[in-house]
Amino acid sequence: MHVAQINFVPVPHGTSGTDVLQRWPSLVDVAEAAATSGARVSVIQAATNAEHIERNGITYHFTHSRTDDSMHLRANHFSSLLEELNADVLHVHGLDFAEDAFAISKRLPNLPILFQDHANRPPRWWRRPQSRRWYSAASGVAFTTTELAAPFIKKGLLRPDSNVFAIPESTCRFTRGSRARARAETGLHGDPCVLWVGHLNQGKDPLTVLDGIARAAEALPGLQLWCVFGNAPLLADVQRRIQRDSHLAGRVHLLGQLPHERIEWLMRAADLFVSGSHSESCGYALLEAMACGITPVVTDIPSFRALTGDIGQLWHCGNSDSLSEALIRAAANRASPERVRAHFDNILSPSALGRQWAAAYATVIDTHRRRAA
Repeated sequence: MHVAQINFVPVPHGTSGTDVLQRWPSLVDVAEAAATSGARVSVIQAATNAEHIERNGITYHFTHSRTDDSMHLRANHFSSLLEELNADVLHVHGLDFAEDAFAISKRLPNLPILFQDHANRPPRWWRRPQSRRWYSAASGVAFTTTELAAPFIKKGLLRPDSNVFAIPESTCRFTRGSRARARAETGLHGDPCVLWVGHLNQGKDPLTVLDGIARAAEALPGLQLWCVFGNAPLLADVQRRIQRDSHLAGRVHLLGQLPHERIEWLMRAADLFVSGSHSESCGYALLEAMACGITPVVTDIPSFRALTGDIGQLWHCGNSDSLSEALIRAAANRASPERVRAHFDNILSPSALGRQWAAAYATVIDTHRRRAA
């Protein structure tokens, strides 16, 4: 089977293909995961400059595409390349590019199409009739969990006979390591040692997490929280919250933004991973944490329920008491790093995703053939 994966999000001007593969690891991880099933995978990436890269058995076609080109020109351009590749199925990254995919389907009616959700939302009501027509080009749509498909189904955007697949949005290359060595390397400590990796914004809800940490500290006096973050519009609020609470001062450590490889060491050193996210299409930091064997203590949202299974503890969004109780439970009954990693290997590793993608591609091809017949 030859799978073509296409990403219409344009590469930033002046960025080389090699840099893109470094900056956009999910583009690589999804392709390589699909290839573990034995499929041949080609990736088409919209770019300002044409370039070809061969890496780990995947061919990356960085193809010139101008954002101001008409839909007609774009569709002709990508269709010509797909026809040249002679792919068996087209895997489209992002439901926001349904119009592009529909235009391609009109030029290549024998090519089955599968969309993959990347934190996409249903279009506004006035665009739904058009979008419904565009989505009809797909023989399948993949979400991290089928719960995330509900808004699209409720609004009638997906065909009644569309295949909806539950496949994690991506995977992770982090590995377990010696916790003692990682703590010596990073300086992290605590009993439990709790790690946060995420922006300090409303959607990640760091203030509720701090409230939960403060409450849990009464029962867990050795608890230490270490925070890695990028965008931080709530940084001043977070700092004030820490300074005014004796349960948090000296217990919460704001590390700021760190290189990605450094985060792997921090995750190897931690006991628990905490997240306050109100919504996620997947949760890349959570994937990384479980790859390193950390017990997750995360919000009870659809994607996190699907990813964690029976590993770790879930708590109610915005409820610091619920978080406090979850932290105390997790500290008393921590899943072993070996068990967490085994869970990751079984459902979230590249090979696990590869098996799921192979089954989805086969189903989409069969559905497309039956429709045509």
